Amino acid sequence: MLNIAISDIVIADCDMKLGEKIRYLREVEGNLRGLNRAMTQQELMKAIRAELGTSMSQSYLSQIESGARPHLTNTTRQLLAKFFKVHPGYLVDDPDGYHPELLSDARTLEDKLDLWLVSGAERFRRDPALRQSLLALARHKNTRQCLLLLEAVMETPGLVERLLEVLRPERVVTPRAKERAAKKLPGKESQK
Repeated sequence: MLNIAISDIVIADCDMKLGEKIRYLREVEGNLRGLNRAMTQQELMKAIRAELGTSMSQSYLSQIESGARPHLTNTTRQLLAKFFKVHPGYLVDDPDGYHPELLSDARTLEDKLDLWLVSGAERFRRDPALRQSLLALARHKNTRQCLLLLEAVMETPGLVERLLEVLRPERVVTPRAKERAAKKLPGKESQK
């Protein structure tokens, strides 16, 4: 089995079995939902019931993940594909010799961006602010538009600094903020 990794985190395995794929999807979904961990099987069952209005048993899922049941029923495959927002054809064992670059266009650009951002968040898990920002971007409905907007903001002179100053003053000290702080200090000292 070939691992594709960034740093010390396995991003994807080639020749993945169905159970491994479902565990991987629970991990991604948990991170996208802000849990900072994989969803448990029980949490997955509750979320499916709440969001899709239908259910499946946790023991059935456990059998699939353990390999005791090698195949899904079509109904369960459709249910899990809808919940995880993946193509139903993904929820099968990979054939021998499978490589991720053979993925079809079934996964949209948004899905690829979101998975890339979640992977990045895991890579930078020791920087909580950056990790949270990447996960928030991955959770956004229009990830691509957010990235294009970020480019426009960065290309506008002074806009990044101004936005940080207004939206996140506690996180950054801009030249303008330093200048204002310097002006305030002498005034306070003269009042003493």
